[in-house]
Amino acid sequence: MVIVPVTFRRASDFVRDLHRHNKPPTGHKFSIGLEDDGVLVGVAMAGRPVARHFDDGLTIEVNRTCTDGTRNANSMLYGAVRRAAWGMGYQRIITYTQADESGASLRAAGFNQVKKLPARSSWFDSSVKLKASRDPVGNGGVERVLWEVKR
Repeated sequence: MVIVPVTFRRASDFVRDLHRHNKPPTGHKFSIGLEDDGVLVGVAMAGRPVARHFDDGLTIEVNRTCTDGTRNANSMLYGAVRRAAWGMGYQRIITYTQADESGASLRAAGFNQVKKLPARSSWFDSSVKLKASRDPVGNGGVERVLWEVKR
C-alpha cells in the first residue's frame, strides 16, 4: 500500500460512497489517499477545527477518514496526516470517534484519548424553521470521544 495525494473532490466522492455514518466535510486544508495496487482503498481529510475554541491556527482536525475495510488502512492514513501536519507547522491534531469505536487506529498513530463527550442533539435539531431543508446525516445523539496528538 502507498500513500498518495488526492483532490478534495476525489476524497469527497470516496467518503460519499463508503462512509457508514457521515457525509464529506464541506472543505479541507488537505486530503490524503491510500492506494493498494493502484486502487484507492482509503482517504483522510483534514481541515480547520469545527469547534471554534480549538481553531488557533496551530491545530488541525481530521474531519474524516474512510476506508473500504482494508486492514491497517486507517492507521496508515492517520500516520500520514500526522507527518503532513507536522511538516506544515501544525502543533496539534484532533479528531473524534463515536464512543463505541475502539480507537485502535488512532492509538497506533500516536493519538491519545482526551475526553468522552456526551450525546448532543444534532445541529439538525437546532433550528425549527430550517428543519425541513436540513439533512439529518451526522453524529447527533451519539456519544463521542475527543482524541489528540501534540508535537
